[in-house]
Amino acid sequence: MTFIITNDDGINAPGIKALWEALNTANLPLSSFNKSIIVAPQEQLSGCGHQVTTNGPIKLQCLSDVKYAIAGTPADCTRIAITHISKDVKWVLSGINSGGNMGVDVYISGTVAAVREAAFHRIPGIALSQYRQYNKTVDWPRVTRLARIVITDLLKRPIESGVFWNVNFPYLEPEAPDPKIIFCKASTQPLPVAYHKEGKDFYYAGKYEERDYASGTDIDVCFAGNIAITKIHL
Repeated sequence: MTFIITNDDGINAPGIKALWEALNTANLPLSSFNKSIIVAPQEQLSGCGHQVTTNGPIKLQCLSDVKYAIAGTPADCTRIAITHISKDVKWVLSGINSGGNMGVDVYISGTVAAVREAAFHRIPGIALSQYRQYNKTVDWPRVTRLARIVITDLLKRPIESGVFWNVNFPYLEPEAPDPKIIFCKASTQPLPVAYHKEGKDFYYAGKYEERDYASGTDIDVCFAGNIAITKIHL
């Protein structure tokens, strides 16, 4: 059974290293986990959504027998991974993204698109993201430990065909206790739309942390300091 690991922050991002470690140290039955392979974009492609490459070459660089760099998008990575790198892919895990992917973010996020592409092919997936508060530093060792707990839990749960999990870790101050894991619904309220103009050019100025959200949604849960997990159906 092969697990594919990908992201949209690029193959050298700290989050994908954290995800690799979390998966490979998760408390899973040996019968359910044989091999994990990284198939990730060469470059940072945050916010690329479900873009795919269909009108040009996609270069693949084999860095080792378990690590491949793709000159394409996260969705491209999933497509190539399940069709040409391994014929036995049972799960696709994407992340850990440096930044939240809650609510309607899932339509913009390359991180989420990678597991959505897997779900199209009836392969389950987990997208994992770390909400960043302003420019504060991410404690990746702690995120890795929390991700290990979440992955161990989710991979043991039954999941329907055409469904995937979306996980968002909260920003935590160093002294904060470990967060709760809360299964919740996704927000459907829009991101803040604001721009400032310089000459004829527009610059996005919406503030992520000021977005609207309903009580009990993934944004509410994550902003309150807990791990938000939503189940997303195609």
